[in-house]
Amino acid sequence: MRGEYDAVIVGSGPNGLAAAVTLARSGLSVAVFEGQDHLGGGAASLELTEPGFVHDACSAVHPLAFESRFFREFGLRRRVEFAVPDVSFAHPLEGGAALAYRDLERTADGLGADGRAYARLMRPLVDRVRGVADFTGGSLLRVPGDPIAAAWFAVRSLEQGTGVWNRRFRGDAAPALLTGVAAHTILGLPSLAAAGAGLALGTYGHARGWPIPIGGTGAIAAAMVDDIRAHGGELFTDHPVRSLDDLPSARAVLLDVTPRAFVAMAGERMPAGYRRALSRFRYGAAVAKVDFALSAPVPWSDPAVAAAGTVHVGGTRAEIAASENAVGAGSLPDSPYVLAAQPTLFDPSRAPAGSHILWAYTHVPAGSSADRTEAITRQIERFAPGFRDTIIATSSRTAQRLSTLNPNYPDGDIAAGLPSVGQLLARPVLRPDPWRTAVPGVYLCSASTSPGPGVHGLAGWWASLSALRHEFGIRTLPDLAPGV
Repeated sequence: MRGEYDAVIVGSGPNGLAAAVTLARSGLSVAVFEGQDHLGGGAASLELTEPGFVHDACSAVHPLAFESRFFREFGLRRRVEFAVPDVSFAHPLEGGAALAYRDLERTADGLGADGRAYARLMRPLVDRVRGVADFTGGSLLRVPGDPIAAAWFAVRSLEQGTGVWNRRFRGDAAPALLTGVAAHTILGLPSLAAAGAGLALGTYGHARGWPIPIGGTGAIAAAMVDDIRAHGGELFTDHPVRSLDDLPSARAVLLDVTPRAFVAMAGERMPAGYRRALSRFRYGAAVAKVDFALSAPVPWSDPAVAAAGTVHVGGTRAEIAASENAVGAGSLPDSPYVLAAQPTLFDPSRAPAGSHILWAYTHVPAGSSADRTEAITRQIERFAPGFRDTIIATSSRTAQRLSTLNPNYPDGDIAAGLPSVGQLLARPVLRPDPWRTAVPGVYLCSASTSPGPGVHGLAGWWASLSALRHEFGIRTLPDLAPGV
């Protein structure tokens, strides 16, 4: 380790790595410090149940892999092999299932009487997917590049995020399909922020698909690590940083940490007013995660569900809303919403021959110590009788445990901060450049900053561009393409 760098980054999650890629590609000397024994943060793939079963530490499926501006610039599709299921996500229901194909018209054809209404809702967004991605992929306090896409997005979010969300539908399938995606946000339903996130994710599902990296999510982190090293960057694991004084000298410091951690690290360097602003940043509800090693694929009652990379389990729109609102009120629902991914149906390399993995989480109150293995198993069994008999082993991580493993998940909040409308506008403070902090030369680049949670690298990319402008006088975007 050198005693001085142009830039140092704390945290090697996708945002920290994206910042390091961008700064190293600009010709700067860069060092990344990671407290854990592996790089990638939540974007890691590990053997959690049995030898030979490769599970993802956090995200398993990546709706933003093809539409994140950073990943487009980085050429992620040329660096990492992906499987892209024809069915982006499925939603089991009593007596059948709703399927979200990459083809919007095929999706509509399977939704019966509500098919046309669903297509009319989604078509303006799918046709302007790049505009939707760019509008939602940065600070919302800026003029959108595609104002028509932004307008359609706002109107659709207003409809699906309020009490009129059922107005255009008559059956259960289409509303359930939308609600399963909106529930990714761990917010009460209906709500504007959940609707916006759900519509954006659904748009990517129909326009681009929901990709699954071959070998696991760790392949995404590995591609960024390789690029950082190829351009002279240094990376250090098992190196926790508790104070800014622990870091070597640098002109720019970028922190892939929560505002809470930043306050502790900055100490007296932080102006009192800015500290008060960060102290008002709110954290949300949490997840409890269970990874399954299976002897066979999940035996869904409707075999069509096996064509989907992601499955939203929880029943009707009303049932999921009741479950999510119970979590928001501090309760553990008896019939929880479960987000599940089945990677080995598309990448058999991640389990021994004939075996499978299932990735699953459900939502719980912040800081919960509840092991939800049985609740998740029971809910999946509801739509896949015999599922319990396929289980070889499980690995359960409570909200408390997730918080211990990754400090960017405070009390198990994997969004690193409540993704409400107010906190998407002010993430973590209300500024056009929310990544630049009131501590000179220090930038925040975690999911606690705009544009919020997800494996997209955008918070790190935007923070690094701000640091390039303000600390180094560099306004030219570095070329991030492979081979440069």
